[in-house]
Amino acid sequence: MDERAADPRAGQTSAPKKRGAIKTLWKRIRAPLAQSRLVKNMIASLIKLTMHFIRLTNPKVAGQPAFENTVFEREEPAILALWHGQHILLPAFYPSRRPLVAMVSRSADAEINALVVEKFGIETVRGSGGRESARNLDKGGAKALIALKKALVAGKNVCMIADIPHGTPRDAGLGVILLAKLSGRPIYPAALATSRRKVLEKSWDKTTINLPFGRSALIAAQPIFVASDADEAEMERKRLEVTDALNAATAEAYRMVDGTK
Repeated sequence: MDERAADPRAGQTSAPKKRGAIKTLWKRIRAPLAQSRLVKNMIASLIKLTMHFIRLTNPKVAGQPAFENTVFEREEPAILALWHGQHILLPAFYPSRRPLVAMVSRSADAEINALVVEKFGIETVRGSGGRESARNLDKGGAKALIALKKALVAGKNVCMIADIPHGTPRDAGLGVILLAKLSGRPIYPAALATSRRKVLEKSWDKTTINLPFGRSALIAAQPIFVASDADEAEMERKRLEVTDALNAATAEAYRMVDGTK
């Protein structure tokens, strides 16, 4: 009798060795791949195609207010404000023909995000625009706000994430308020939702991954202006106004795609 056939453990030791070798090989090539511009561009291109597919398979919900040909178009250039984790699909749904400049985090993890955005023909400015205090902008954040202001002066729309990364989710920071004050351009709190989605519940901002074959809604609240002479108390009032308007727009977008009252 064949002893290997009689022993059920025969051949099992080779499988863990193979898995270990594959894991070791992956660790060796992971860092070079992560630094490869070619690989990053390939990944960004694939993500862009996926986003286009998701848009094509998520028609707009009937009856939603038209984002185009509304007060938004008459008030351009303007500042689109979105919540972190709810913004991923916006480049594929951007509703205006006017050029757009988007602020993207300076972190290394956001480099792929920046490449994806740029593949949609959207310019990027690297920085963090939330900020708890307009007085405490770091050098990078200040440069980013200056670049965004220049974009608005040049007639381009600007997109910012309103809440502070890894701060309190869905609570606007002062960065977007400061930009509106400096530029004189209105803030449009906006929200994009799809009926089919995956929510990453363990993420700090409840990041939402939009899925194909559903319905979509893109909602914008009424414009919010910040006076050039606004003091700290007025800026705080506007910050709360943006927070409330963004939360309302987000709730309305989800209500429409989910068909709830």
